[in-house]
Amino acid sequence: MDSQQQPNAFSRTPEPYWRETTKLPLFKKLEQNVKVDVTVVGGGIAGITTAYLLAKGGKNVALIEADHVLNGTSGHTTAKISAQHGLIYDELIQHFGKEFAKKYFLSQTKALQFIKDTMTSENIECHFSQEDAYVYATTDHYAEKVQKEYEAYQKLDIPGEITERIPLDLSIKNAVVMKNQAQFHPLKYLKALIDSFTGIGGQIFEGTVARTINEGESTQVVTEDGYHLDSEYVVICSHFPFYDGMGFYYTKMHAERSYILGVKAKNDYPGGMYLSAEDPTRSLRYEEDENGEKLILIGGEKHKTGQGQDTMDHYKALQAFAEEVVGVEEVRYRWSAQDLITLDKVPYIGNLTKKHPAIFVATGFNKWGMTSGTLAGQILSDKILGNHHIYADLYSPSRFVADPSIKHFFKENVNVAGELLKGKLHIPSKKPEDLHKGEGDVVNVNGRRCGGFRDESGKLHIVDTTCTHLGCETEWNHGDHTWDCPCHGSRFSIDGDVIEGPAKKPLKRLDMKD
Repeated sequence: MDSQQQPNAFSRTPEPYWRETTKLPLFKKLEQNVKVDVTVVGGGIAGITTAYLLAKGGKNVALIEADHVLNGTSGHTTAKISAQHGLIYDELIQHFGKEFAKKYFLSQTKALQFIKDTMTSENIECHFSQEDAYVYATTDHYAEKVQKEYEAYQKLDIPGEITERIPLDLSIKNAVVMKNQAQFHPLKYLKALIDSFTGIGGQIFEGTVARTINEGESTQVVTEDGYHLDSEYVVICSHFPFYDGMGFYYTKMHAERSYILGVKAKNDYPGGMYLSAEDPTRSLRYEEDENGEKLILIGGEKHKTGQGQDTMDHYKALQAFAEEVVGVEEVRYRWSAQDLITLDKVPYIGNLTKKHPAIFVATGFNKWGMTSGTLAGQILSDKILGNHHIYADLYSPSRFVADPSIKHFFKENVNVAGELLKGKLHIPSKKPEDLHKGEGDVVNVNGRRCGGFRDESGKLHIVDTTCTHLGCETEWNHGDHTWDCPCHGSRFSIDGDVIEGPAKKPLKRLDMKD
């Protein structure tokens, strides 16, 4: 890419290709109390699939979303529909045994099949294509891990093979292939589910923030505006559960950000979906746009939310990789995503805790939300409809396995303690008046650690950087213009409004004039 193109590409407001190419319906805010059979909180793939299946099963369902539907992780995905979740099967066998690993594969494959079947039954056109999925190694150390993963495939009867070549301009040691996986346009698919859901009486309310749950004769979701939804069951699909119920989910997951470029390539793309075994992660797939041209999606550069280097450096690293592998004629899109990673890399799907039989949760999809979110919809709707789901126990949130859960539990919470201390000890030297237009940073306001951003009109936006969840200090995200918490992944706008939980309250705003 020449030097004249790069600034325009990287100054573009981050907007996923999926949202720009899908006209989603708008729904009104909840402005009265309602009574339904089931309340679903969260308008991503898990919430929408759950609501859709419950309505199909005869339940009266209301779905509420704090922002707009499909504006969270489901709208920022790479949209691979795959049971190949990195190098996971050898690890699952080691930690949980062969039977568990086999069921994990079969359950994720069932989710892929559900998407295919639903596309047929609902007559959905969403650019679906079946592709082989590869995990490749570029070093001897990871080549051994890839070999072990292939051996795990053989033990579990997973259709696949190992190869020393892939059809990309990359020098690799080896790669493990999982056959007949898929990719699609996720929002075109989910819009059709929304249309079907509302067409049979399902209700959706946007701009409606769930604050808490009251449990009594009914299970009552109370909104930020004081309205309530009374129902027999509540399903929480809000990324981080907005209501924890003493499940301590914020101690059992951590948030990771990753980055995606959508590029028009100079070189022909051979098809297939690719993922590096090593860090920094590299992911490739293509999407055929409305004009029949291939948009190449280059993803990766994962890191814990609020930690690490300047976020714009991650986009630049992906561009350099894209130049090397496919050649870049133009960077058309860039966006980032936030994912929750569980202690054992298996999602939490089921009852919030054993003490909450009427409240369900789906979270911690570990970057594989297209299959795991779909599976969550199947499992949770079956539970509420009284149907048996053969894979439900596999994902129970109440599980806690000594290896690796305890090790990762302490590791993650030691990291949280370190970030908390580091933030409290940091007193910045930069002052608000030092900020240029379009610049944000941690600043010193009368000896106090604050967050400042000067917008393009010159207006200063100053907030207290202390996260309202557990008091960690947020850091500036240059790439997305947000304040991100390094402890549990809460994210806030330039004016302190909550974008991602588990925080519920906004950052404190400070009025300040130049």
